[in-house]
Amino acid sequence: MTRTALLCLLPLAGAPPAVAAGKPNVVYILADDLGYGDIGCYNPASKIPTPNLDRLAGEGVRFTDAHSPSAVCTPTRYALLTGRYAWRTRLQRNVIGPFSQPLIAERQLTVPAMLREQGYATACVGKWHLGWGWPKPGDGGRRDFTKAIPDGPTARGFDTYFGTDVPNYPPYCFIENDKTVGLPTETAPVGRDSFNIAGPMLPGWKLVDVLPGLEKRAVEYIGTAAKGNKPFFLYLPLTSPHFPVVPSAGFKGKGRAGEYGDFVAQTDAVVGRVLDALRAAGVAEKTLVIFTSDNGPEVTGEVSPGVYDRLKEFGHASMGSLRGAKRDAWEGGHRVPFVARWPGRIAAGTTCDETICHVDLMTTLAGLLEVKLPAAAGVDSVNILPALLGEKRPAPLREATVHHSAQGKFAVRKGDWVLILAPTGDDNAKKGEPDWFRKDRGYTAHTEPGELYNLASDPTQKKNVYATEAAKVKELAALMEKYVTDGRSTPGAKQPNDVDIAWDKRAR
Repeated sequence: MTRTALLCLLPLAGAPPAVAAGKPNVVYILADDLGYGDIGCYNPASKIPTPNLDRLAGEGVRFTDAHSPSAVCTPTRYALLTGRYAWRTRLQRNVIGPFSQPLIAERQLTVPAMLREQGYATACVGKWHLGWGWPKPGDGGRRDFTKAIPDGPTARGFDTYFGTDVPNYPPYCFIENDKTVGLPTETAPVGRDSFNIAGPMLPGWKLVDVLPGLEKRAVEYIGTAAKGNKPFFLYLPLTSPHFPVVPSAGFKGKGRAGEYGDFVAQTDAVVGRVLDALRAAGVAEKTLVIFTSDNGPEVTGEVSPGVYDRLKEFGHASMGSLRGAKRDAWEGGHRVPFVARWPGRIAAGTTCDETICHVDLMTTLAGLLEVKLPAAAGVDSVNILPALLGEKRPAPLREATVHHSAQGKFAVRKGDWVLILAPTGDDNAKKGEPDWFRKDRGYTAHTEPGELYNLASDPTQKKNVYATEAAKVKELAALMEKYVTDGRSTPGAKQPNDVDIAWDKRAR
């Protein structure tokens, strides 16, 4: 199938009916560090049971070429909620650290703010990791958590928030709206119980209780919101299967890929509970549900065993057949599962190979609701509604997609071609691609200043053709330069970037 004729594969019964009048509820579930090969519907050889996600795919559409905007957490979340690549901000590499200031500017339009203007109730339940106006340390280095914490989710478009900023970042407690739930007056026992960063902790705080707490609140929100007189948007960024890997006792031994596999199985069960809640509330038929992941699977370091060691020990390939893992510019760093269900609108049991990106959420929902976005909003976001609904298209929806690694490498993907604008090598500051894995999969070393692959003929990125395809390298590099210079990658008026962007890291 050529890139100019990318069509979602529909059942013989034909396309789903046109979008009905009215505004659907939207539930967007974002797993954390879940790999392309962790789910059964993406990897039949997976050692982890994922019946709920497999059922969701069977009731909707499964995308095979979906991408997170970054190979790490914070920048993906920024782009998802703003429709703007995070590398246009101060965050040029890695993620923001504990007690960081907000990354989303106060003036920046967000998905929940746009939906709220259209009459939606908006809620975030889960991991935020986009900064807050944290209280400054006072005498003795302590922060005053008796006061409200400004500039968090409820200051960026959400009516309500419940969750943990980051499960392995202090403060170790739940936060509801703009205040901690209880006062974190103790200090985390670093080195024990999966705490790896010192900081304030709620007395009796247990990391194993975080995911069940998010599940409970999400189910409660659906039940309450379904009784209201507004459509609702629930953004559910889960804390799993990210470190700390802490499956509940009932999930121990559920998978055949160690505790990580058990935690993925629990993640799948959370999705099942959300789907059940929608059905019990009588709103499943009028709710668009999207499930995806914020980047590829983790390597050994925080998670043990990580993606490569897990493959060696259990025979489970979290990255599937892709090359790379979390942090990498290779496909395994950012190609992720993406499943969507909307009964009566999205045809059940379909597959789509359209290239899409999480940054597309804003313009997609704006298109669905017939909202005209301001010139400075959604500058990198494309309306993928035609792909979701299985409509025939003469050309790809996205002109190109920009990928960004943890170490600040850029890659630009257009059609079947992807150019990594940096010397060959992985991006993992921790334990990256091991020699045995390279040998097993047939990867060889290169000396070129960049990497170029044709994913149609080389989906596992074994053959770097940078040296022999000079015209394609020049074309894609020029397109990347245009996207940087224009301050956007979609049609519209030029916009400023927040900072200067050093996008071309090729050796000179």
